Amino acid sequence: MGMVRGVPRTVRLLALGAFLNAVVSFTFVYLFVYLVGPRGLSVTQAGVISGVGGIGLVAGNFTGGWFGDRFGHRRALLTGACVSGAVLVVLPVLPVAALYAVLPVAQYAAGVVRAANAALVAVSVPEGGSRRQSFALFRFAANGGFAVGPPLGALVATRFSYDWLFVADGLGTLLFALYAARILPARGSAHAVPAHDPHAPGLWRELRARPAVVVLLAAIVVVDTVYRQQYSTLPVFLADHGHTAQLYGWLLAINGGVILCLELPAAHALRRRTPLGLVGAGLLLVGLGYAVLIPAAGVLFAVTMMFSLTLGEILYKTPATAYVADQAPGHAQGRFQSLYAGASISGQVLAPPLGAALYAAAPGLLWPVCALLAAAAGVAVLAARRLPGPGERARVAGKGPHAETGSPERAPAG
Repeated sequence: MGMVRGVPRTVRLLALGAFLNAVVSFTFVYLFVYLVGPRGLSVTQAGVISGVGGIGLVAGNFTGGWFGDRFGHRRALLTGACVSGAVLVVLPVLPVAALYAVLPVAQYAAGVVRAANAALVAVSVPEGGSRRQSFALFRFAANGGFAVGPPLGALVATRFSYDWLFVADGLGTLLFALYAARILPARGSAHAVPAHDPHAPGLWRELRARPAVVVLLAAIVVVDTVYRQQYSTLPVFLADHGHTAQLYGWLLAINGGVILCLELPAAHALRRRTPLGLVGAGLLLVGLGYAVLIPAAGVLFAVTMMFSLTLGEILYKTPATAYVADQAPGHAQGRFQSLYAGASISGQVLAPPLGAALYAAAPGLLWPVCALLAAAAGVAVLAARRLPGPGERARVAGKGPHAETGSPERAPAG
């Protein structure tokens, strides 16, 4: 297949593992129902437990890359998967009080796995290689698994019990750790423990040398908070305008179906386009999607909104991930990927409370504010193309004509 030509074998095997792991990663979908149902907790208690778990997941994404840079991305992945899997297997037999502590641990470990997976994809592809196609393939596999997982989870819950959801998820995560241990070489590669240089520049110094990366990360936090309104305030908005849950389900199906059909071909077709231009255009499309809901809430408007949101996601997510990988210095690849992973999931914690508060206070302002925030993020990323990178700063400092000349807007050649 031309679309995945040049994608290393290791990335293909990681993508297969991500698909299989995503198929059984359905507990987060049914966690709240499990807590208020079989566990008999109040809505408030279930919300607190789910919330602290979400905070653990975001924290694991933001900090997990440090473990990979310090101890090796392979080791970080395996440790995180083993901790997360082991906790999920025993979670059904734990008392309620223990859930407040162990669920954040499991989610934190899952966040470390997510950051380690991104770093492993990055270090498996030579700089300037097919990083966009590699990240697109990995996202395609994970999204495909998530498309299968929730219906399978519903079958397990109805045919057996909700407890078996956690056991299946935990065992699947442990099997993923075993699979990853087999496919990732333990020695002699970037997957193993990297050479730790105590004299290498720190993370903040490296970020200051790459201001476009800082702008991108801030824009991703903003747009992820906006983007994830589709999972919190959007269904409430649709219900308030007389639509049934069936329409919302179809909108999510459109999102998943379009991503699975178009993301890989788009990554291949646009592989030579400069990444920040694509990311900026994608963020603008996200803003345009929510702007469609400002005049009306009819079915056609809702479907148009979801198409615009989905096309924006396709344009910005893969190029942004690959761009951060291309910009990262070798000794900080894990931390750069971890920052992006955390930014790209921050809306999971920020979107529900912020969106709900605004919708409760001024329902008519929600979509205009979302559209303006996403548009501002897109414009900021487009403007960041003019910011100097480490190569330009070196030349300005007079370090000679042989200083690094990489531009922050370079596109992978693959």
